Amino acid sequence: MQYRKVKILGTGKYMPSMAVTDEEVDRRLGVKPGWAAKAGGVGTRYYVSEGETASSMGAAAARMALAAAGLEFTDIDCLVCTSGTKEQPLPSTASFIQQALGAQDSGVPVFDMDATCLSFLVGLDTMSYMITAGRYRYILLVATEVASAGLDWSHKESAILFGDGAAAVVIGPAEPDEASAIIHTSLHTYSRGARYSEIPGGGTRFPPERPQPSERSFTFQMDGTGIFKMASRLLPDFMDELLSGANTSMKDFQLVIPHQGSAMAMRVLRRKLGIAEQQFMNITPNHGNTIAASIPMGLHEAIVQKRIQRGNRLLLIGTAAGLTLGGMVLDY
Repeated sequence: MQYRKVKILGTGKYMPSMAVTDEEVDRRLGVKPGWAAKAGGVGTRYYVSEGETASSMGAAAARMALAAAGLEFTDIDCLVCTSGTKEQPLPSTASFIQQALGAQDSGVPVFDMDATCLSFLVGLDTMSYMITAGRYRYILLVATEVASAGLDWSHKESAILFGDGAAAVVIGPAEPDEASAIIHTSLHTYSRGARYSEIPGGGTRFPPERPQPSERSFTFQMDGTGIFKMASRLLPDFMDELLSGANTSMKDFQLVIPHQGSAMAMRVLRRKLGIAEQQFMNITPNHGNTIAASIPMGLHEAIVQKRIQRGNRLLLIGTAAGLTLGGMVLDY
């Protein structure tokens, strides 16, 4: 076991101002009314509008998380942006979040951690060890995503799923008499599926000025069937290992907070893992797939809706490009 006395001190969320309904998506795609609702099950997602950026959204979510934790940014020892998209290739999005918080002269160390849709989970897992080691006391994790900038509208099945938004979480040490702790984390990557989700262009392999592998090199490309088949095959054994490592079972969880990949993914996850409806946090219908922000958004909503209390056992779980499976067992 990897027991760590680390506590979630506060959470925050920001949704952009532009609400985009399934009906609007149907019109944009030129499909029959009701197609997006049936195929994606999102309902409403949000896109950034004029003046909204990844860093401005991240800063707004961060302010809310700091207020919930009863802290100021001056109390923070490190800021980590845990996102699957970047505001620009260089420098880190975290540096722009620090700037948007008005803390550009603070000297607080900032950097990005990218594990695509599981960036927040990986960031929480990794940085919790820094708290346990005494390197940092309070850490601000921010997941902020502008998925709408990279949508390929010629690929209807993936374009309908995504939304923009940000979430932030402040973590710190738990007192010895508190139940809060991270119990166990598991991450497995199977790069046989690395091409199932990708944006080929924009890096050193296909920089913008060179010939591109396709006319859609700079938009998100997804083989949904490939991901579904591979993840479905790997998930049962992965979960057995995760639960065994945590010495726990599915019935012990007050709430399961998954990466909100799609409505179909939510249904399959519940069925395959035997998750009861009251245990399942599903925010897909009014958020869409917000990439790495989806898990901390689900966590924030669980707290706001009072679906969890201190000491409750939670499961954070999801898949990511790579292809990676990840899960964390924690006591809130």
